[in-house]
Parts: sequence; structure tokens; C-alpha cells
Amino acid sequence: MLNLVLFGPPGAGKGTQSERLMQRYGLVHLSTGDIFRHHLKQETELGKLAKTYIDQGHLVPDTVTVSMLKSAVLEQNSPNGFIFDGFPRTTPQAAALDRLLLELNTDITLMLGLEVEEEELKMRLKNRATASGRSDDADPQIIANRIAVYNRETAPVKDFYAAQQKFVAIDGTGSLDSVTERLFAAIDSRT
Repeated sequence: MLNLVLFGPPGAGKGTQSERLMQRYGLVHLSTGDIFRHHLKQETELGKLAKTYIDQGHLVPDTVTVSMLKSAVLEQNSPNGFIFDGFPRTTPQAAALDRLLLELNTDITLMLGLEVEEEELKMRLKNRATASGRSDDADPQIIANRIAVYNRETAPVKDFYAAQQKFVAIDGTGSLDSVTERLFAAIDSRT
């Protein structure tokens, strides 16, 4: 089973490249944001539990998030593998994901880190705001904060996978096709 964590700062191209990886390798895309919205909308037990934290302005604990992720994984019938999107965001979440996958007799194959210079990220986010109307991408202060949070809280997760020799840095600059080819080459050389 091919299980990927596609990793990178806001604007690195994770969403676009996830689509291409799904098509090439027949993977299931698991977005924690989508999973949360599903559970909240369907008012599942996990959704109700998550809502109690959200309503109080707290982050949903990792145990609840991992339980939601587990249910999404178990819903799949004989998948070729998964692309994890938006998870893990912290080292404890990475460890929790490893435990979950171990229960399912699989593991993370690779963490692919899209690396893009900060100025390029800012330009991409500004362009995305114009193209898609995403207000969170239009404000330079919000963009700078999102990148700073990523660098402070999320970037250290790559060390977790590097210690397992599963982290591969991918140059995320250039044409969409050239980035895609670099991703394909990294996966094909390790599988």
C-alpha cells in the first residue's frame, strides 16, 4: 500500500499535486478538513464531540482527529493507498498516525515535502486570492502569519519522517508539470 504525506507551506501546491498523484497511483485523498466537515454535518458521535471543543474555541484533540481519520480509512474498500492532506501538522500527530497505520498493518511510505521560497509563496497566494476569491490569501499580514505558523509548528514534522528515512524534499518551483514529474520520480524510486 502506498501511503503519502504531501507536505509544504501554504501555497506550495499541495492541492494541485494531490490531484495528479491520486490519478497516477489510484490513491484515496484524505483531507482532515473534509473529514471534519463531514462528521459535523452528519452529526456523528465524533462530530458532536469535536463540536464541543470547537464551540469553546479550542483545538480538537489529536485523539478525536485520529479517530475521525481512522473511520475514513476503514470506509475504503481495498484502497491502493492514501494521500494524507492537512495531517499530521505536529510531531505528536505524526506519531499518532504511525500508530493508527500500524494497527492497520501498513505505514507511511513517504513524506514528500514541497519546498518553495517564501517570496514565491506570497506571490502564489496573492494570485490564488485573485483567481478564487479566497480572502485569507489576499491579506499580506494573514499570509505572513500562516507561513510563520507553518515554519514554527508544522515544519518540524519533517524531522520525524527524516529520522525514519521517509522524508524527501521536492523542489516545488517551476511549471506544474515539472513539479509533478519530480514527485513521480521520488515515489517511483522508492516503491
